[in-house]
Amino acid sequence: MKALVYTGPESQSYRDVADPVPSEGEVLIKVAHTGICGSDMHAFLGHDERRPAPLILGHEVAGTVVSGTQSGRRVTVNPLVSCGVCEACLSGRDNLCVNRQIISMPPREGGFADYLAMPESNLVTVPDHVTDAQAALAEPIACGWHAVRLAIQALASDPANARALAIGGGAIGLGAALSLKAQGIENVQLIEPNAERARFLQTKCGIDVLSPDQVEASGLYDIVVDGVGYPATRATASACVKPGGVIAHIGLGSAEGGLDIRRITLQEIQFIGTYTYTAQDFRDTAAAMFDGRLGALDWVESRPLSEGLRAFTDLRAGHVAVPKILLTPDA
Repeated sequence: MKALVYTGPESQSYRDVADPVPSEGEVLIKVAHTGICGSDMHAFLGHDERRPAPLILGHEVAGTVVSGTQSGRRVTVNPLVSCGVCEACLSGRDNLCVNRQIISMPPREGGFADYLAMPESNLVTVPDHVTDAQAALAEPIACGWHAVRLAIQALASDPANARALAIGGGAIGLGAALSLKAQGIENVQLIEPNAERARFLQTKCGIDVLSPDQVEASGLYDIVVDGVGYPATRATASACVKPGGVIAHIGLGSAEGGLDIRRITLQEIQFIGTYTYTAQDFRDTAAAMFDGRLGALDWVESRPLSEGLRAFTDLRAGHVAVPKILLTPDA
């Protein structure tokens, strides 16, 4: 099969690799689309020691099963493989499984390829009225869905009266904003510094978008979701959250800096680090997508897998207005 292989910092090769061989309990999936995530970009730039070259990246996958009795089943893929027997798994927090694996990290190759092998239990069936491109958004949106669920649980006030802010106009931040609305918070704003992307989000997604210099005038928020995770965005989250409010931190842009620990302590602000989603969160996200609670999901751009390197460089340069680029195996 063909795959886009990360070969070192800022280097990728579109080439022939061996087809994946499903293990017991797994099926072979013909990939339809795989989204480019911020974590893929970190690896591409050589900033993620968990993803050493050579490696097939990509974990936001939708496709069709082509092996076994389920052949022909259209699916979206939960890329997080958990053991099912540890304390975290048995308590319903399988995203914190001590033996977890995720595709695009060794030993599991990722979805920037023609085919992918996955456990049957990690698949959610896609209904006929949902396209493969829409289905590929389940993974990034599930990150925001999980973060919002945790933030609402921690909130002391009534969520129906809450104000919320999502930081970042990529798929993580946008997914969090859409999830906030789907989970009952109507007053939602989003910060996006890229003017072209901000216009796209405002007109295409119906999101109230602020530029960074508008934030101070907008007041304080009960919930702030940081979908970027750099010192500057953590500083913004620290400054914008109400006393007694909640910061949900998804972004992994950098590891340290930005939090106003003094204010968080003195004003009893809760800080929640969130990692991916539980299997139930993933299923709940897919259900919300399929029944229309998360909007039209038409904010993607598809590019051929063979042109993946160009897609990464365009994203890095800030030349992409849409929140998500999907790489599609060449015909």
